[in-house]
Amino acid sequence: MRACYPGSFDPPTLGHDDIIRRAQGMVDELVIAIGRHPEKKSLLSVEQRLAVLQACYRDLPGIRVVAYEDTTVHFARKIGTQVLIRGLRSYADFESERGMAEVNRANGFDTIFLLASPVHTALSSSLVRQVLAAGLPLDGLVAEPVAQALQQSPTDTA
Repeated sequence: MRACYPGSFDPPTLGHDDIIRRAQGMVDELVIAIGRHPEKKSLLSVEQRLAVLQACYRDLPGIRVVAYEDTTVHFARKIGTQVLIRGLRSYADFESERGMAEVNRANGFDTIFLLASPVHTALSSSLVRQVLAAGLPLDGLVAEPVAQALQQSPTDTA
């Protein structure tokens, strides 16, 4: 079975990593799909996010990292999956994800929700942006390739 884990991953956190590694063990192929949103101000370019995620998972079998511009439903159809992976940190995440999962289901896609590990429930890309802007260490928040990319990028996180 092939599954798609879509997101902006800007930047990818150890919470994303936890979901990716757990999902990878459940499927034959996991497609990490980085959504392109030209209207959004990104901390890392799509190309940087592709590079760091590919570096993080190059040794794990069955993981492919790609970028897409379509809607998630159109992209998932293109890659031939009917399964989407989503991580949940809190009840608020569930409430916001539930509506999208219902729309996706009406379009032929099931969503598998994975609960964040307790150590990652407060971790978000927004938190990483705040820590980076404050000049604090990123230890325990992001993988080393991500930390290196963030240190080489401009730190305007407005």
